[in-house]
Amino acid sequence: MSLTTSITAPARIIRYSAANALADMRAMYTWKTWTFGWLGRMLAQVTFFAVFGHVIGSAEQTRYLLVGNAVMTCVIESMMVVVSTTWERRVGTLTLLSAAPAPLSWVFIGRSLQWPVSGTATSLVALFGLGPAFGVHWQPGQILPVAALVVLTAATTYCFGLFVAAAAFNADGARNIISNAAYLLMMAVCGVQVPTSYWPDWVRAVAQAIPLTHTLKAIRSVVGGDGPAHALIPACWAVLLGVGWLTAATWTFQLMARRGRRSGSMGTGA
Repeated sequence: MSLTTSITAPARIIRYSAANALADMRAMYTWKTWTFGWLGRMLAQVTFFAVFGHVIGSAEQTRYLLVGNAVMTCVIESMMVVVSTTWERRVGTLTLLSAAPAPLSWVFIGRSLQWPVSGTATSLVALFGLGPAFGVHWQPGQILPVAALVVLTAATTYCFGLFVAAAAFNADGARNIISNAAYLLMMAVCGVQVPTSYWPDWVRAVAQAIPLTHTLKAIRSVVGGDGPAHALIPACWAVLLGVGWLTAATWTFQLMARRGRRSGSMGTGA
């Protein structure tokens, strides 16, 4: 196989899968239901947590909670990959996909791309729309770095979510529980509600393996006026972790596909 073929074949499959993801998004939402349903719900959640800081009379804590929970919205959406990965089994197409010569992982990388895209939009609205109401005021030089870091958060979380989805590939009935547990864990330990220093060493070690910990640190650095340069190192760590989780997800999808073919369980959810 030539280098060109080895690059274009996965890209083509991912593109087709992404088109399917977009069709799913259009079937689930209109602009009205997304704006007043999903976006409204997420903004209400961010406001709920930010108000805690306001109630205790701490402007610093209010900003901390606003930024953390606004960024968290893209994580919540990106982790929905755990749920949507099971859709192929539920609609009966997983058996056909497993029989195809292309690696199954290529399909699933594109299959749920609507979530990080939608999540990025949600986070940006929360940060730049709600931020000024809670004392987070943006300078022109902060907008592009923060937006880029939100995109990075959604993308690297998606890579982590793909691994969780692959590990839970045969747990169709528990997909919602697994997805919710994963993002709630991140909300607790990655610096969203409290600094990571609040936790014991072993919890902080777990948090360091999750991209959100590093992208959120980078975003807080920019918000605090430290400048984009101070955000570079945590952003690089997030990129490395995202690549690592994507590699692990690819390997795990292939492992699950081989086991499913041998056991004949690809279409049964066993």
